[in-house]
Formats: sequence, C-alpha cells, structure tokens
Amino acid sequence: MTEIILMSDPRVAAVPVEECGERLMDVRRHGRLLVDERKWHDAAGAFAHLREGVLDRLLEAQKQLPRGLRLLFVEGYRPPSLQRQYFDAYAGELRVDHPEWTAEQVRSAASRYVSPPEIAPHSAGAAVDLTLADDDGRELDLGTRMNATPEESAGACYTRAVDISEEARSHRDILSRALMAAGLVNYPTEWWHWSYGDRYWALTTGAEAAPYGPRELDGPPTPGK
Repeated sequence: MTEIILMSDPRVAAVPVEECGERLMDVRRHGRLLVDERKWHDAAGAFAHLREGVLDRLLEAQKQLPRGLRLLFVEGYRPPSLQRQYFDAYAGELRVDHPEWTAEQVRSAASRYVSPPEIAPHSAGAAVDLTLADDDGRELDLGTRMNATPEESAGACYTRAVDISEEARSHRDILSRALMAAGLVNYPTEWWHWSYGDRYWALTTGAEAAPYGPRELDGPPTPGK
C-alpha cells in the first residue's frame, strides 16, 4: 500500500519556500471554468482566486476531460486567518471525541481534513477543491460529498477508497488523470483537493523548493514563510 503523507508530517514543513511573487487571479473573470456557488458568501471573493500558474494548469486539465464533462471549481485561495479557524475548530471536535489523544495525535488526525495553517496550500493560492460536472453544470457522483470528513464518510473521502460505487470510482479516475497530466498533485485523504507549487507538491514531486508560500489576498507574498 502506498504511504500516505499527511500535511502534519515534518517533512512537509521542512520544504523551503522560494516565493516567486506570482499574482493571485480571480478564476471568474475569464469564464472558462465553471464556478460553484456554495462559497459565494465570501464577500471579498477570496475563494475564487488562485496563483496564475495553478489556474493555467486547471485550464489545461479541463482540455483533457472526455467530451461532455467540465471541472467544477469550488474553492481556491483561503486567507491564513480562515485556515487557522477551520483547523482549530476541527481539532477541537477531535479533542472532545478523543480525550485520550495527545496533542500530536490530534494535530495529525486533524491534518487528514484541514491543513495546519503554517503550511496550508490553500493559503498560498496553490490548492483547489474541485469536482466534475456535466455540460449542464450538474455535479457528478464522486462517492462522497465534497469536504466529507474521514469520520463522516468512514474513509470513503480518501481518494483511493474502495467502498464507493463503480461509477464514482470511474469519475475519480477521470478527474485524477486530467489533473495529474497537468502537473497537479492530490492530497490522498481528500479526493477533491489538488495543488501545484506548494510545499506538499514539492515534497511529492521531489522539487527542491516550493515557489508559492502563504500570502494575504491584497498584499505581497510573505518572504520566508
């Protein structure tokens, strides 16, 4: 069985960042990606932003899809403060459910579902949560709802989970082939999470450094982070 490297693994944090300064792009401006409405309560539209290089690769991946299918973009950039909020909330739930766990066990388990804020690919504008839709915009079945927790889905949220339908497995395989061909990598505990240029991508691909580090939406990248 292939080893699953979690975001909390020290090897991820050890990857250096050599920030390239690439801008964040609003994926809604050109209309070539289908953007889901579930995150549109974000007044600043942060969710709809990605680094330019990531967006280019998504558009390339979309060309690889079979006729009649499209990528359905759900969330890209996530401000560091919001990432911290998500991580702390989920870790708090785990502490309540498992009072016997150590702090490191809680952190490791939480990182299956929410990245630790200091290394989160979303906060670098390097990650995207997405799925597949048909030409009419109808979301396809990929086995679980997007953002299903490992507890809720009994592990079916893991990309290579076996307890899903043949149809859902086929859809996951189609999505994976297109995104991998465009250079993105998957976080194996979340079939919907793909990234390029962040620390996790660098560790997975053997790159010496990550070109994208955490940043604020309206400010310059943070050097050395």
